[in-house]
Amino acid sequence: MLSGSTTNKVMAPGILESSSTPVIDNNRTKATVNKYGFPQDADCEEYARSLDESDPLRGFRDKFIIPSKAGLERKSLAVTPADSSASSSIPSDRDGIYLCGNSLGLQPKCTSRYIQAQLETWSSIAVAGHFTELEESPLKPWQSMADFAAEQSCRLVGALPGEVAIANTLTVNLHLLMASFYRPTGKRNKILLEWKAFPSDHYAIESQIAWHGFDPKEAMILVEPDKDHIISTEKILATIDENADDIALVLLPGVQYYSGQYLDIPRITEYAHSKGLIIGWDLAHAAGNIPMKLHDWDVDFAAWCTYKYMNAGPGAIAGLFVHEKHGKVEYPNGPDDDPVFRHRLTGWYSGDKASRFNMDNKFRPIPGAGGFQISNPSAIDLTSLCASLSVFNETSMEELRAKSLKLTAYLQWLLQKDMPSNDEGDRPFRIITPLDPSKRGAQLSLLLSPGLLEQVGEALQREGIIVDQRKPGVIRAAPVPLYNTYYDVWVFARTFKKAVGL
Repeated sequence: MLSGSTTNKVMAPGILESSSTPVIDNNRTKATVNKYGFPQDADCEEYARSLDESDPLRGFRDKFIIPSKAGLERKSLAVTPADSSASSSIPSDRDGIYLCGNSLGLQPKCTSRYIQAQLETWSSIAVAGHFTELEESPLKPWQSMADFAAEQSCRLVGALPGEVAIANTLTVNLHLLMASFYRPTGKRNKILLEWKAFPSDHYAIESQIAWHGFDPKEAMILVEPDKDHIISTEKILATIDENADDIALVLLPGVQYYSGQYLDIPRITEYAHSKGLIIGWDLAHAAGNIPMKLHDWDVDFAAWCTYKYMNAGPGAIAGLFVHEKHGKVEYPNGPDDDPVFRHRLTGWYSGDKASRFNMDNKFRPIPGAGGFQISNPSAIDLTSLCASLSVFNETSMEELRAKSLKLTAYLQWLLQKDMPSNDEGDRPFRIITPLDPSKRGAQLSLLLSPGLLEQVGEALQREGIIVDQRKPGVIRAAPVPLYNTYYDVWVFARTFKKAVGL
């Protein structure tokens, strides 16, 4: 991780800065990673497999369909014997190496059973599936599925019952939440976001600002990184300080998609509130990845997708969080009076179930996050999510995080082993993710020297290794603790370093 600035800054672990020439403190970096006790001979297949043998979560790999190397190259849906064979919790040479869960999680094996149950419900009892609970089915009736999925999701993000709703898709939820929480005035009209927000977030914020009649070029405050691709918490707090009188909303990522940096959600949230500001979080790369306590941290609102670390399938239904203080519904003059609640865009599914089917057009919102729903969600989408949540119910985010920290630490150790120091020549890549495992999610972003991306991508593909590529030169490798192994990490590091000439 490099920095070219000459000013004094608070640096991430493993980085020193005292002049215009960046210095990597390898002793501090190794100390951070070596708390896991990787010996000097850890760069071998036997050691990687020994870590897998002793992994208490190794059995979860059996709950997912791991693509084979042959399957990753297929151009037809015709099933071959190699494709239909079940994976073992101990990976084989026939398995592909899938390190792309930060873009799309793998399919749980139980998903097909859940989907088949949904289809059989539809075909056998049709509209009665909305309210009829069938024996021997893993599913709730359709009218209850969204609430059930929301209840199951609460513990993944640290929410109280009623603070989570499952609806829509991520960017749609961000728009709906901003419609309620972004209330600009003539002076206080700006939104603070990071310098390299995911394009969909950037576009959504631009359009919300323009919808209210302001100029996005003037009303978007982009927090720039203060060391390579990393934004220190101090930089964010200082930017809030500098613009507190003009900010109408702070909207930041829990885990920054490009660098993999895990932002200090509780500290930044508390500071924004100390300035009287509303703050929301995009948790697309944090949900199912990192333990969170959104209620205890007093987060105002948040939204996330479920197709990355939550493994609900491509384009799956999304989640949203609204703190209980913003979800209150009150009837000051009795139950027959008009309700008082925080303004939001509403629809039929925002309405209280007790009166929803009265069809009287008298809106009475659901208390909590459920009141921010709009319309009837897809039962197929909810079915796929419920299948994945059933896997999460067998472990905890704390257990998954413990393995994730060690997986990324092992990957970092392998990548940095035998790397030349700066004074021995240019490095073909550098890690732009924080070197402290606790300050990142299940991802290392590797910035390649110019011109290397294509050849590295081809080398990985030849070996059946799937990672995410971001032009012009970043490889994002995400070892997911539910289904990735230390052997996966070892194969990737060996292949990657060979591809860059190390």
